[in-house]
Amino acid sequence: MLELRDHLLAGRLTLDEFTQRVETAIKARTGHELEVLQRDLPAAPSVVTVPRRRPVRFSVAIFGHLVRRGRLRLRRRTYVLPLFSDIDFDLRDAEIDGLETTVTAVIGFGNVDIYVPEGVNADVSGVIIFGHRREWGRDVAPPDAPWVHVRAFSLFGTVDVWRVPHGTKGDYGEIIRRTQEGDKELSRGGG
Repeated sequence: MLELRDHLLAGRLTLDEFTQRVETAIKARTGHELEVLQRDLPAAPSVVTVPRRRPVRFSVAIFGHLVRRGRLRLRRRTYVLPLFSDIDFDLRDAEIDGLETTVTAVIGFGNVDIYVPEGVNADVSGVIIFGHRREWGRDVAPPDAPWVHVRAFSLFGTVDVWRVPHGTKGDYGEIIRRTQEGDKELSRGGG
């Protein structure tokens, strides 16, 4: 699993790809099953440096709706700033430069939804005045998985962190609905 972590840090795997492969590695029973997980990845770090995407530093929306998704590159700190706006910040396909990244959300009369793949550690803290700070989905990440720290500072705003199960497809409304259904099932003792 350390090799997979190295590939994550080198940008060859997204957070979602990393968590899927770790999950498969945990279930593997033979050495061959483990080899298959890395077959499409280089055996040793290459000397050739491939230009990487510019890191996402700020995501700002004023009186609008911003959707950030895809193979975003995150450094240690990223800032999300909605003012009278909503921001969907989808980190399922993100690349991170280290094992930890912090997303700081400063919200004025708005909402931020942050989507992380199930299997990535995520914690949420901060100060919310007249709003909500919530976490949704199963917290099943192993201790050595990457961390996404969410720090929220809000006046009349909401921050929701969604741990999205692997393979969940659809628009954000569908993803949210399925994650909430999974939470209800867990609270009933179904898993």
